[in-house]
Amino acid sequence: MSSLRNSYWAVVALELVCAGGCSALDLRALPEFFRPDPFGAVVASDRQGAQQLHQLHLRAARAGYVSFHLVADVEPGQQYQLSVDFPLPVDVYREWFHLNKPDALYYPDALIPVPGPYRSRMPEPDNHVPGQRAQSFWIDIWIPAGAQPQLYRGGAQLTSGAAHSNIPIEIEVLPAAIPGTDAVTLDNNSYGTSWMLSQYPETLARLRAGKGGEDELFRLIHDYHRIFYDHRGTFHQLGYGHAGKVAPEFAPVLSGSGKTKKIVSWDWFDRHYGPLLDGSAFRDSRRGPRPIPYMYLPINPEWPASFLWWGEPGYEAEFRNVVGEMERHFREKNWTSTTFEVFFNQKKRYKGFSWDGDEIRFRRDNDYLLEYHRLLRAAIPSTSPVHFAMRADTSWSMGEQFELLKGAITFWVAGEGELSWYGDAIGKLKQRGDTVWTYGGTPPVQSVSSAITLNPLRSWISGVEGFVRWQTVDPGPDPWFALAGGGEALVYPGERFGVRGPLASIRLKLQRNCLQDLALLERASKTSDQSGIQEEAVRRFNRTRLADWRNTPPALLRKPVLEWNNPDISDALKPWEARFSALEPGAWLRVREYALDEGGRAK
Repeated sequence: MSSLRNSYWAVVALELVCAGGCSALDLRALPEFFRPDPFGAVVASDRQGAQQLHQLHLRAARAGYVSFHLVADVEPGQQYQLSVDFPLPVDVYREWFHLNKPDALYYPDALIPVPGPYRSRMPEPDNHVPGQRAQSFWIDIWIPAGAQPQLYRGGAQLTSGAAHSNIPIEIEVLPAAIPGTDAVTLDNNSYGTSWMLSQYPETLARLRAGKGGEDELFRLIHDYHRIFYDHRGTFHQLGYGHAGKVAPEFAPVLSGSGKTKKIVSWDWFDRHYGPLLDGSAFRDSRRGPRPIPYMYLPINPEWPASFLWWGEPGYEAEFRNVVGEMERHFREKNWTSTTFEVFFNQKKRYKGFSWDGDEIRFRRDNDYLLEYHRLLRAAIPSTSPVHFAMRADTSWSMGEQFELLKGAITFWVAGEGELSWYGDAIGKLKQRGDTVWTYGGTPPVQSVSSAITLNPLRSWISGVEGFVRWQTVDPGPDPWFALAGGGEALVYPGERFGVRGPLASIRLKLQRNCLQDLALLERASKTSDQSGIQEEAVRRFNRTRLADWRNTPPALLRKPVLEWNNPDISDALKPWEARFSALEPGAWLRVREYALDEGGRAK
């Protein structure tokens, strides 16, 4: 890190040597990317450069969060109390230590909101960690947009009997405010609501029993949108399966057939989507209310018309009738701030339909998308203020699809690695007015903490507008005592702790803080040399140059797509991915320093 004067983290401490040598009662802090373990040390993947802090001096822009860990070292069997006193809004979360099955080690991830002061006993009675001697807490301090730029002082105190340990906390609030618009849309994807029934058996007991309870389901859905929104992300929830069956909470009720097919009830649809599309679901958010920017429509080969009649006049009549009614309803409701996606997710190998809609590999399957584009244009008035977009998720044949589907697909979600082989594609697609996102997975808990920042940064560097984490709500059957890595979850069900909704993870908050910093850098790049700012950002991140973030076409592209397989793609991507494989835990803190210096100058 740089000098104490210029550093984001002003450290008054020694290197972390606490793995068995802490005092009987000790309160210390760790920077957010250095995750504690339950034994007084830092998890192995984050240990490089870790420091224990007994005083904090932080810098922050307004309209955003400052975060850190507090670690309470308490003698086993002793009761303790933790309190945080600060003149700005503070959120305190107890960090749950998950036993991770892939490596049989403990990692903190799920964050349980706790009131202040927090009182408990060591070891934590419900976490059941043998030999636990340290409990960690995630601290979020919110800097309101209207906060006075100045130095704010407060502190945290740990007490046990007559003993106590204190940490002074100082935050230098800068004049700048973090922009409300993100440099990259970070999307969190999911499928249906059946997982909600299994993760919230008590909350949705009436619904499970067929005795109503729809209001509780809609509230829970809104809570999931809200938690991702509060963390500067979006939430996608696909409402139909690979065979085209649409869950009733995702679509209006239909009746009739052929020319008489129509919508007869908007009740569930409006209760589900109305608060999301007018923004009222977020009215209490610190970010302020706004409509969701994107939404999957229930349209698929089996809805609103049965694919049994594909190619017949009746199929087109049903499609045009229902989709036309949807456009009118959305227009009357003034739902004009959201992009409504016509997205085909099915794959023929699941035996629902005879063609792939998702990640098309066979050239002839594109003809279906062209025909759906024709049907959509016939159903939607050209002057409509409602924004419908044909979306395609693409990997195998993206180079071909970009040309074959020009003008039909205007929203591309491409495999991040494969898109890197087509160096000029992003610019060309954006130049013709298309939206371009990429997609990929979520780093599991055993990865270095800074891995969660790689995809957002790489998206910003490449010029795409968004990144999709394809599955983010499935922590597995027993995430508390047998976590399977957490690579498909950024939130956890809160019912176990009396919370009737999702709990954020440490990784989600690290991602949020990364997006705050990218928003500052993006604003700085608007009035400066963007390539120069990006060059410095990647140098600080992993000591690379901007050119290292660009890929070249592999030999695989010289083979026909139908001769590829998944191992071929994986092998072709390995050299590029290797450039980003040795991240340091503190990598993003160096980028943040730069973001506050460059982006923090603008008010």
